[in-house]
Amino acid sequence: MLFCSMQIQKLHQLYRSSTGISTDTRSLEKGALFFALKGENFNGNLFAEKALVQGAIAIVVDDINLKNLAPNVIVVEDVLKTLQELARFHRKKLNTPIIALTGSNGKTTTKELIREVLSKKYKVLATKGNLNNHIGVPLTLLELKEEHQIAIIEMGANHQGEIKMLCEIALPNWGYITNFGKAHLEGFGGVEGVIKGKSELYKHLIERGQKILINIDDPIQKRLTENYPVSSFGNGQNSTFKITKEENTSTGLKVSFNEQTYTSPLHGAYNLNNIAAAVIFGHINEVPTKEIQSGIQQYVATNNRSQKIKIKNTSIILDAYNANPTSMEHAIKAFEKIGTLKSMVILGDMMELGQESEKEHQNILDYCLKTKFKYIHLIGAQFSETATSRALKHKDLEAFKKYIRSLSLEEFDHVLIKGSRSMKLETLLPLFESKL
Repeated sequence: MLFCSMQIQKLHQLYRSSTGISTDTRSLEKGALFFALKGENFNGNLFAEKALVQGAIAIVVDDINLKNLAPNVIVVEDVLKTLQELARFHRKKLNTPIIALTGSNGKTTTKELIREVLSKKYKVLATKGNLNNHIGVPLTLLELKEEHQIAIIEMGANHQGEIKMLCEIALPNWGYITNFGKAHLEGFGGVEGVIKGKSELYKHLIERGQKILINIDDPIQKRLTENYPVSSFGNGQNSTFKITKEENTSTGLKVSFNEQTYTSPLHGAYNLNNIAAAVIFGHINEVPTKEIQSGIQQYVATNNRSQKIKIKNTSIILDAYNANPTSMEHAIKAFEKIGTLKSMVILGDMMELGQESEKEHQNILDYCLKTKFKYIHLIGAQFSETATSRALKHKDLEAFKKYIRSLSLEEFDHVLIKGSRSMKLETLLPLFESKL
């Protein structure tokens, strides 16, 4: 195993002389250090020779049979653990201040907002895309360079113990949890499991005397940190940073702090806390007020995350990157403020809810039926099992596409598309574009 100090130091020296880390021969650059990761459906050891041929400076494998393949083959007990240990060593070596983010909803949006704000003053490294797991976090940390003045690490999890493990790799100096919602209920074992799993970030920071930012209006965050000195934002009188939040449906959202109003093109009240956290992290890190406003204003949602798309006279809210009962309810609630009787709601199945799936899908439908919307479409096997006399059910995406091709879509002024990533609801966009 490559866990002793001397061995990790040598591997780190090799890494520093490389062109970077590679885990995929399809994108391997000459001079890269290749890690042969394994998973349920892949085995990087099978591509060891290919990595060498493509010019890898060295390869890290855990198949003893590859030991004599070449002098620059490094055999370890576990490639993934070695990658994680290398990332931890590198992070400690540079000692860059790190902000860790987790939560059930809003992680990526909050990360991007904070990045936009802090980048106005600092050289910032932030998690790219969804590289927020046991592989993504180490890979992000290994992107750290001396020039980076601060890093923002997003941490995702679907089981208890994962945030703890990611914290032990990243060793964050600051932590913020967006919320505790009904996400990954199957893996966490219910809502209490979600709270326990996500709050592993608090536990790590408290044990090491590091800093925490909380939304003091969230009773769970307040309770879990009540015996620890934290920075806080919110409407509460005891908040460190007194925030006033309001929604403006015509131009986006507004957050006020210290007699300064920060405006964002984002929609939906659920984004107000995300904006507020970015504003406060900006102030904590002494970013000038004008620059904070510029960063908040510049961030526009992409990647199917609350993305606003205008096609002729129809406004589409595409929120198809992920879905859980909490985010689904928030999306419907936000859409109700901008939608009309001529609006369409399209909801796809929510995944990883385990035994709670039937109940939670019915709860979402019941909530949606209480709104003013007449045109409600449900897509997928889970929603097809719900009880309704008004919403239209479609067994899968193809069935809905077949149905919608027969409609005149010009009559709809607003459309909400919300569902889990595996539903691939973003593929509806070309259809709308062709019909509008």
